[in-house]
Amino acid sequence: MAQVEATTERVIAADAEAVFDALADYSGTRAKLLPEHFSEYAVREGGDGEGTLVHWKLQATSKRVRDCLLEVTEPTDGELVEKDRNSSMVTTWRVTPAGEGKSRVVVTTVWDGAGGIGGFFEKTFAPKGLGRIYDLVLDKLATETQK
Repeated sequence: MAQVEATTERVIAADAEAVFDALADYSGTRAKLLPEHFSEYAVREGGDGEGTLVHWKLQATSKRVRDCLLEVTEPTDGELVEKDRNSSMVTTWRVTPAGEGKSRVVVTTVWDGAGGIGGFFEKTFAPKGLGRIYDLVLDKLATETQK
């Protein structure tokens, strides 16, 4: 079973603190950032960064839907980690300054992939599909924070 990784990044014309705060605001802003691939969004505990428990379903393809229950931690400044209780999936959001009034956002998701031929296809195609989904999230994040 190989680990699968998908990484997407973007420079956003907004202060790193404002961008991080928007990402960490699960009870408000975060829901606005999610494209149609996400459904059944609900904050179960907390709602602002560390200590949040949030649920959603992620439809990566027409046949593949993940039921996610994510525990949120903030291991370091500018970093949010979402660990799925229902799988091996872990998503890390890192927001760092990228010059005056700009920030770099890097989102990386890793999980234990399937074995065999299914695992080959998963490792080949899933990162691209998830990258497209996170591009949509980052587009909305840029729109939301560059106001």
